[in-house]
Amino acid sequence: MKDKVVLAYSGGLDTTAIIPWLKENFNYEVICVCVDCGQENELDGLEERAKASGAEKLYIEDVVDEFCDEYIIPCVQANAIYENKYLLGTSMARPLIAKKLVEIAKREGAKAICHGATGKGNDQIRFELGIKALAPELSIIAAWRNEKWSMDSREEEIAYCKSHGIHLPFSPESSYSRDRNLWHISHEGLELEDPSKEPDYEHLLVLGTTPQKAPDEEEYISLTFEKGVPMSLNGKKMKVSDIIRQLNILGGKHGIGIVDIVENRVVGMKSRGVYETPGGTILMEAHQQLEELILDRETYSLKKDMGNKLADIVYEGKWFTPIREAVQAFIESTQTYVTGEVKLKLYKGNIMKAGTTSPYSLYSESIASFTTGDLYDHHDAEGFINLFGLSSKVRAMKMAQV
Repeated sequence: MKDKVVLAYSGGLDTTAIIPWLKENFNYEVICVCVDCGQENELDGLEERAKASGAEKLYIEDVVDEFCDEYIIPCVQANAIYENKYLLGTSMARPLIAKKLVEIAKREGAKAICHGATGKGNDQIRFELGIKALAPELSIIAAWRNEKWSMDSREEEIAYCKSHGIHLPFSPESSYSRDRNLWHISHEGLELEDPSKEPDYEHLLVLGTTPQKAPDEEEYISLTFEKGVPMSLNGKKMKVSDIIRQLNILGGKHGIGIVDIVENRVVGMKSRGVYETPGGTILMEAHQQLEELILDRETYSLKKDMGNKLADIVYEGKWFTPIREAVQAFIESTQTYVTGEVKLKLYKGNIMKAGTTSPYSLYSESIASFTTGDLYDHHDAEGFINLFGLSSKVRAMKMAQV
């Protein structure tokens, strides 16, 4: 019997071409695995395509709810945003995909796992760190880095498939490189490779529209949270995945969550991409607004640092590590009282506050108002300022003497 290899299969041109390439160069029996994180119609015709390309079988693993509950929610609770813009849509999904690849490789008794991530990107790191952490005994084949891989263009891949009797619905015309899941869709390539050029949003956008084309009337929504987890949208209780689906529709309609960023990849280069994260942007903003009411100053400050740390950890593919577990444990401890309702107004790419309430709010109108109350006397500030500014005053006096 032939040895088996598990291939991370998206159904795109790269991973389709890899199937006959693996059989030809390694004499493997190819087991394709597509991990469904919410790609929707991208899964259409996948099994037929994989079998036509020479795969022995195809697994389609529905992990949408696990993706939401175990990967997205910890990042929402942390307000984890890479370089202040990127909401980690692709990054969050990769460790879960690696986990499922390992599970099926063990079930099938495979000797290796293969992926089609390029040698210039972040995904090769995320996949391989995940596989190494969960199954160090498995070999990893990175097709684009393998000496036996000679194709470096879409035209060559299409010609290779045709030479093996595989006729596929791919054209050699250039298109954006995209990655989609329930949380977002990313766009790279074409005019985006030149930072001096404006994105062609008419051709590019998938999940929504531009703010200019959004409705001329605002729309109000409300979200409730319990311990930092979204529980309902507009008064209707839903599981997290359904809340994100509905927010994607609302956010896309109002031109929300479109980000054009030049980011620093792990491998050292800068890359430019456009991300659409309509529902995720709304969810992140609602969660942050609730935390403003509930977390004390010191916790809020440290949590911002930990959120940035988690963003780096996730971006770098270090999900299955003690540091991720430790940072996430801290984040979860801050969410004990993050419960309440957030009302928002959506209008032409903007998310505006429309009222936030929580039984655990630390905001006190009687203290915050300009009138003197029982808990705060304006005169008390004088002594506080004298002590708080003492070091500055002493330094100024000493410098004057010098």
